[in-house]
Amino acid sequence: METMKHYCLALVFLVIMIFAPLFDCHNIISESPAPQPSPGFHMYGSTPGSLHPQECLPKCTYRCSNTQYRKPCMFFCQKCCAKCLCVPPGTYGNKQFCPCYNNWKTKRGGPKCP
Repeated sequence: METMKHYCLALVFLVIMIFAPLFDCHNIISESPAPQPSPGFHMYGSTPGSLHPQECLPKCTYRCSNTQYRKPCMFFCQKCCAKCLCVPPGTYGNKQFCPCYNNWKTKRGGPKCP
């Protein structure tokens, strides 16, 4: 009976480890308000369309620098930057500075851009 419990616990743990990365936890964690950049803030292409395509890689590299999911963050950030030519300032949040980047959603309605 004890071995059956161990197998069940191991199976539950394995399922959690496999499927946990697939869930979007951004909606669960409340985002504290980020500091607001000054009105003339253009360093990250905060004005829609203000970046050139070659500026996307360095902006996304900084944007994704604090995440443990670097590869998907870089992929989607560069995809969003190529479309919107804008990357929000900072490593998280501040999407209100790039409306195109902020409003692009997945099929399920979640945020497309990191």
